[in-house]
Amino acid sequence: MIGYVTLGTNSFEKAAKFYDELLAVIGADRLMQSDTFIAWSTGPKSPAISILRPYDGKDATVGNGVMVAIAAGSPETVDAMHAKAIELGGADEGAPGPRGGNFYAGYFRDLDGNKLNAFCMVEE
Repeated sequence: MIGYVTLGTNSFEKAAKFYDELLAVIGADRLMQSDTFIAWSTGPKSPAISILRPYDGKDATVGNGVMVAIAAGSPETVDAMHAKAIELGGADEGAPGPRGGNFYAGYFRDLDGNKLNAFCMVEE
């Protein structure tokens, strides 16, 4: 259903490095890029996460209530992505663990304050 999600950034080079390293944990590479936009994906037909300098030239701001959820595949990958985000300077928004039922997730913010989570579904 979702083709891609775009997150605004005020520090393009820092955000690019953050997402290069974070998304490498799930095997994602840069799919497209320009001077103002980079998109990462695990393949050309898979959903993507992108960053950009806002087109209107104004500062990027965080959407209240907006969160990007990254399918991680396993609890170990959720743990690794959460740890990598914190290592890269992101902020913890909720340590990895079960969140009820068979949902396992870890929450964090990127360098611009955008909220993300890594998640997977586990057998009960």
